[in-house]
Amino acid sequence: MAASVFTAVPRAPPVAVFKLTADFREDGDARKVNLGVGAYRTDEGQPWVLPVVKKVEQMIANDNSLNHEYLPILGLPEFRANASRIALGDNSPAIKENRIGSVQSLGGTGALRIGAEFLRRWYNGNNNTATPVYISAPSWENHNSVFVDAGFKDIRTYHYWDAAKRGLDLQGLLDDMEKAPEFSIFILHACAHNPTGTDPTPDQWKQIAAVMKRRFLFPFFDSAYQGFASGSLDKDAWAVRYFVSEGFELFCAQSFSKNFGLYNERVGNLTVVGKDADNVQRVLSQMEKIVRTTWSNPPSQGARIVATTLSSPQLFAEWKDNVKTMADRVLLMRSELRSRLESLGTPGTWNHITEQIGMFSFTGLNPKQVEYMIKEKHIYLMASGRINMCGLTTKNLDYVAKSIHEAVTKIQ
Repeated sequence: MAASVFTAVPRAPPVAVFKLTADFREDGDARKVNLGVGAYRTDEGQPWVLPVVKKVEQMIANDNSLNHEYLPILGLPEFRANASRIALGDNSPAIKENRIGSVQSLGGTGALRIGAEFLRRWYNGNNNTATPVYISAPSWENHNSVFVDAGFKDIRTYHYWDAAKRGLDLQGLLDDMEKAPEFSIFILHACAHNPTGTDPTPDQWKQIAAVMKRRFLFPFFDSAYQGFASGSLDKDAWAVRYFVSEGFELFCAQSFSKNFGLYNERVGNLTVVGKDADNVQRVLSQMEKIVRTTWSNPPSQGARIVATTLSSPQLFAEWKDNVKTMADRVLLMRSELRSRLESLGTPGTWNHITEQIGMFSFTGLNPKQVEYMIKEKHIYLMASGRINMCGLTTKNLDYVAKSIHEAVTKIQ
């Protein structure tokens, strides 16, 4: 029998976070804890379908006027408009001046990919694969892959995390921006930086914007946690709105996986802010061509859930309350973990646990300590030391805190 035409295909390494979950599932130890995957969990350790989502799903199921016809290529118009509105704010000058547009996408990743494809084809010259793309060190691992797969050849990192002080390396970040070639693209986390949980303050964002404006650098925001980080939609969108108010043209990739709990519906949006309506319409015309050969049309269910919720004042208020429930639980787990580590006298400082924000915390554990946590304690976390705060519950907090204490004490 002839050899397969696929014989020379190498096996790709598994995606780390999904491999971690698979290992967790196979672990038979009763004490096991999963602090790896990026999804919300209740205090019982279960996924949570938001009450407002359940209500809207029922409304959609009972609406006999709906059908399964194709959506427009760029997506459900009322979803796109409302998604951009919550990113930019009701009083956004860009919305009032009609110089925004958007593309419904398959999650935040799809928004990043459509934006990256467009930038490679049409930004800073035609098909300019040499435009530098700057990604924070560290960052969500998919950022690098999306821009590489879109054809960019010069992916660079900018300073972000200061391991010694367990906080933002603002000076390093600003220096990297000063040195970056003009028209470089910078991927910025709108809030709840993944994986560090460390965000610039409004004053620091102002410094970042000033350098980017002077150096003609292009901001591409990734907003995956709006409302989920602080419990306030407006606070979590502050950076994006400030950049718009400063006159930047920019992209903002939005995900509704976390703040609506719609992980498997793949609900995302790419908001485009330009100098004027004509520029934006031309950009959207090219994005429509990219979408046509990528997924052709987006799915409707998740977009309908989000659009229905955001366009009804009553449902919108209910959703904000649901989001605050999630954000508050994360904040509580942060303070509880920190207080336990401090009362155990765990070596080092642990204030960064409560100073960080959002779903993740960068614990400061090194790879050997992480290995100890997984192998000896059956607590699963990323090799970087990143933990998902939602994996903590009132039942496992003591065990996790004692295990961290042990790892830090025993393993250097």
